Amino acid sequence: MHTQLTQSPRRLPLQLERERAVARQLLRDGKKEKALFLLKKKRYQEQLLDKTENQVSNLERMVQDIEFAQIEMKVIEGLKIGNECLNKMHQVMSIEEVERIIDETQDAVEYQRQIDEMLAGSFTEEDEDAILEELNAITQEQIELPEVPTEPLPEEKIPEASPVKVRPKPELVAAS
Repeated sequence: MHTQLTQSPRRLPLQLERERAVARQLLRDGKKEKALFLLKKKRYQEQLLDKTENQVSNLERMVQDIEFAQIEMKVIEGLKIGNECLNKMHQVMSIEEVERIIDETQDAVEYQRQIDEMLAGSFTEEDEDAILEELNAITQEQIELPEVPTEPLPEEKIPEASPVKVRPKPELVAAS
């Protein structure tokens, strides 16, 4: 339908030019009334052409407005879904929960810092040398490991250990 609306106005200017030429010929032939009628018809068709072009322009604008409205609707729907997701996340993770996790993390970092300070201050240079020597020995053992047997080892049942939770010692936390 759109192509029909745009093709018809394209052909009309050629037809109007032909009618003008015919009106000239009619005037030369002395047929003034027929020429006048033909020029009136031409004028009516020009007005019709302008009207049609305006209507096509309005239709095109309306189609663009509809397409833009559809894009807006998709954006709004996306925002709505995003907002619902954020609300669900906020229900699961409250500010108090986040503060609690941050506090626990800071406590754990502080506890580890205290352990690091205690370990760093308790070794002499001889201890450090001994530790490095032991590390080198273990590294050397790993390099010189015997071949791994290709036959499966007999299965042994290892008792399950209960999980151990490490808590900071109150006297270390209170000392800081």
